[in-house]
Amino acid sequence: MEVPAENESIDVKTLISLYSSKLWNRIIGILPSYRSNFLAKISNLYLQTIRARSRRRRPSLPLPLPPHSHSFDSTVTRMEASRVLDVLEDILEHLFLNLHNIQKNLQFWQSRAEASNARKAYFMIFERGPRAFVNGTVQFIRECVGQGSSLQLLSQSASAHISERITVLTSLRYSLATFLAQVYMDIDKFGEELVNDPEKSLPSLLVTINCLFSNLEEAIGHLHATRPSNSSVDGSYSFPLVFEKLPDVNQEGSQWTDCEIRDSINLIYQNLYKLDSYLNFLVAKHCKPRKLTLYWIRYTCGAVGLSVCSVWLLRHSSLMGSNDIENWVREARDSTVTFWSEHVEQPMLSIRDELFETFRKRHRGVMELEDVQLTANSLHRMLLNFSEQTAGQKFPENASDQQMLEIVMSRYEKELMHPIQNLLKGELAHALLIQIQKLKLDIETAMLELNQILRANEINFAILAALPAFFVSLLLIMLVRAWVKQDTRAEGRGRVARIQRRLLVVEVEKWIMQYQTFMDQGKEKDAQCMFGMMLYSLDRLYRAVERHAKATGEWLCLRQDIVDLGKPELQTAHKLILTARMERVYDCLLPSLKRQ
Repeated sequence: MEVPAENESIDVKTLISLYSSKLWNRIIGILPSYRSNFLAKISNLYLQTIRARSRRRRPSLPLPLPPHSHSFDSTVTRMEASRVLDVLEDILEHLFLNLHNIQKNLQFWQSRAEASNARKAYFMIFERGPRAFVNGTVQFIRECVGQGSSLQLLSQSASAHISERITVLTSLRYSLATFLAQVYMDIDKFGEELVNDPEKSLPSLLVTINCLFSNLEEAIGHLHATRPSNSSVDGSYSFPLVFEKLPDVNQEGSQWTDCEIRDSINLIYQNLYKLDSYLNFLVAKHCKPRKLTLYWIRYTCGAVGLSVCSVWLLRHSSLMGSNDIENWVREARDSTVTFWSEHVEQPMLSIRDELFETFRKRHRGVMELEDVQLTANSLHRMLLNFSEQTAGQKFPENASDQQMLEIVMSRYEKELMHPIQNLLKGELAHALLIQIQKLKLDIETAMLELNQILRANEINFAILAALPAFFVSLLLIMLVRAWVKQDTRAEGRGRVARIQRRLLVVEVEKWIMQYQTFMDQGKEKDAQCMFGMMLYSLDRLYRAVERHAKATGEWLCLRQDIVDLGKPELQTAHKLILTARMERVYDCLLPSLKRQ
């Protein structure tokens, strides 16, 4: 049967504690010196060790006790009260966990009950496992051939299937929430007496809790015998729930010995274990299908696809004499190394050199200023020589290139009138060489400017080369972030978790208003159930906000507000004011900033 992990661990710890305590009591009962102080001290030490182990639990809604509830006078009284407080906390923790298990399964079946007929039929065939798939398909085909209204009959069968589970789980939730409310109210009632007169109040509280267990037995002990004849629940029902009861002599006495208190505590733990076993069995019979059962078609398709891929990989592996996988691995490795070198390593090195090295330490460019200057000086000498020969006069060394170039072009135009003759005997060839030198100077000047532009933007080109690696890294970071923040529970982070925490406050408001409605109608039993459900929602809210409220420094105030909401004597109007303030003030309960 399917039981949550938390409940399983608690059951194991409780079972070990219970039977080890019974074994210890029998051992010291056989020994003749049972009343000796030495054995009594060992027994007390052993029981304290067991209680300390049982108290390793997650934080939950505190007991409704006064702030000075731990300031007892004597050491004996403090030990007795501490043991009883441990028992009360264990009772509340077990009730909260069982209620959570019931509520989780009940919400699933309620969501299925609100679905359409086609969705119900789909659930009956495709979301209950392979055996239900085969049986549902055969039944669907028979009804389709025989009556023609197979979908309607299948949806009616689904409604009956869901309704039976909702009925049992609702009854369990009602009785357990009522029991929780009664225990919590009695603890609140005995709180002052535990501080003022613990020796007298402890026995009374234990007797009251024993009576509450008896009432719970009457409420849910009959569920094992109320199974309908056409029930869809597989297997036999559970054994009847029968709690252990305190002897009458203990209930009448006002002063109890330490042994009687210890026996009463052990009896309460026995009843807790029986209650857990009974509830776990009933809930497992009516629980929602496991995730593997709900999505068995997807997992089956995935398994088939994985098998096909495995066979395909086996065919291309060295086991079948093929080197395809080795070649693919080698190509993938080479591609990865190339990508890393071209888009990560080299751009990063280039950016580093651009940021931390000077231009003088770089490699020689395609064109340098010295080369351009040499070409310009050569052109200047050629123009000066041509101009002196053509004009027949001496030009100064600093003569303008533009002025001499005009002389060259003028002579060039005249020489072109008789190109063949002047090419052999004239200055046409000389003028052509000068123009070629001028063209070379223009090209080198343009290349020098382009080289300077490339050098000035070298860091930009390196960043562009690194962009693919940057986008790949960003995508991986987003995937990891989404995987880390996929926890959508109220204890998690992010917008969905905030919504879950605000919905818990809404649930608290809903239970408070329903509690007041039943009280106005005089339905005290139903009102106690609503109060128990409010305590359950407060416990979930307490656990969900503790870590976040401690991080923002709001925990002390928020914790006190949650405790005040659980006080039975606080008026409903004041509780609704508290919930409205919690939604408005505390950071961990505010809406997400993106939604604002």
